[in-house]
Amino acid sequence: MAEPSESQQPQAPRSIGAVELSSIGIGYRVQDAMLDAATIDVLLARTICSGKYILVVGGTVSDVRAAVTAGVDDAGEAIIDQLVIPNVHPSLFPAMGQSVVLEPGEAEALGVIETFSGVSILAAADAAAKAARVTLFRIHVAMALGGKGYCLMTGTVADCESGVRAGSAEARDRGLLVSEVVIPRPNTELFSEYI
Repeated sequence: MAEPSESQQPQAPRSIGAVELSSIGIGYRVQDAMLDAATIDVLLARTICSGKYILVVGGTVSDVRAAVTAGVDDAGEAIIDQLVIPNVHPSLFPAMGQSVVLEPGEAEALGVIETFSGVSILAAADAAAKAARVTLFRIHVAMALGGKGYCLMTGTVADCESGVRAGSAEARDRGLLVSEVVIPRPNTELFSEYI
């Protein structure tokens, strides 16, 4: 069987939406409401620490907005956080999938953003990638973190500072920033599982 041509390869969505809920049962109901409301792809739907549920969906801007609106309307008081990113930076997907491998010498300064929610780290990582020439190499959403999220990036010191500043501002505006760190000359062991 022939491999699909590049134009036939599935494309990463240009828009993503996310909803984080305090209830697992309501999470399933919200997921159903979102799927009924629009044509979307479910990119992530699972329980997360500490007894929460997160949904990340992709599709056109209008479909993602419609799905998130339906989900938030259905969630009631169970909603913790939500977002729609109309033109998501493509580097979020490999970093979320933990599929980024840094080549030796590619690791420079290290930038870290940590947030109180899984949804807010997606917003922060997108802002960081759009603000600076950084490589996002890890976005960790809420598992084994007590519901928090973090992202790791590398680049020049100036780019990491710009990226961390922009991403942290996004999380701070949501009231969900835990920490922002830039390490100018990190020990290479900090990158050992990525190189």
